[in-house]
Amino acid sequence: MKDDWDQHWSGMASSATQNPAQAMRRRLVRSLLDVRGAGARILDIGCGQGDTIAELAGYYPHAELAGIDFSRTGVEVASAKVPSARFAQRDLLAPDDPEPAMLGWATHGICSEVLEHVDDPLTLLRNARAYLAPGCRLVVTVPGGPMSAFDRHIGHRRHYTADSLRRLLIEAGFEVARTTGAGFPFFNLYRAVVILRGERLVSDAESGDRSSASGAARAVMGVFRPLLAAPAPNNRLGWQIVGVARKSAPAGAGSSR
Repeated sequence: MKDDWDQHWSGMASSATQNPAQAMRRRLVRSLLDVRGAGARILDIGCGQGDTIAELAGYYPHAELAGIDFSRTGVEVASAKVPSARFAQRDLLAPDDPEPAMLGWATHGICSEVLEHVDDPLTLLRNARAYLAPGCRLVVTVPGGPMSAFDRHIGHRRHYTADSLRRLLIEAGFEVARTTGAGFPFFNLYRAVVILRGERLVSDAESGDRSSASGAARAVMGVFRPLLAAPAPNNRLGWQIVGVARKSAPAGAGSSR
């Protein structure tokens, strides 16, 4: 299955930025990154159009920030949005090494809403390890719960549970601190609306005319924006799945992989 991510970011960048679920995920990621003091180097794996990096630039002005993504359009948008960060177009499903300056670079890593979009998430995570320093803290988010027609339309191959994400991270060579659900109950309610409107959302996207749908979409996002901004405990009932892991160097090895 081949996705056109250049077309995706050309057509959906604005709606993605306004999505209250994205804002919820960014807050969740930031709370779990545990960035302390100066000297942090934060890498967004599958950075898309750079919204997460843009937000982190405001919270951590002394950190070095970078993003990699398969989409050249996404990288171009991200570079314009955050000129102080470095961005690169890379295919992490291919066996290419990072440029030397990025080898073992990141002290903190993010991989948010990426793994569900690829046929081989294990290879992506294994290849991403080359960019991470030994001891790098990695925060991963993936969707859980039922899959909607719209999810399939935008390329979701699978949804996860806390246990399946844990198994994947371990197989990729990471030490897992925890995996859990998040966002219950309001994120689950938000996702239920997406599931119910899935076919309509696909129809709107395929028609290219979102004028009739934009008002309804804005209304839904307006209702859920304050709800998703409210603190919600992490527990296994939440349909937002999140993991925290660490890259450890193999015993006696000097390689950054």
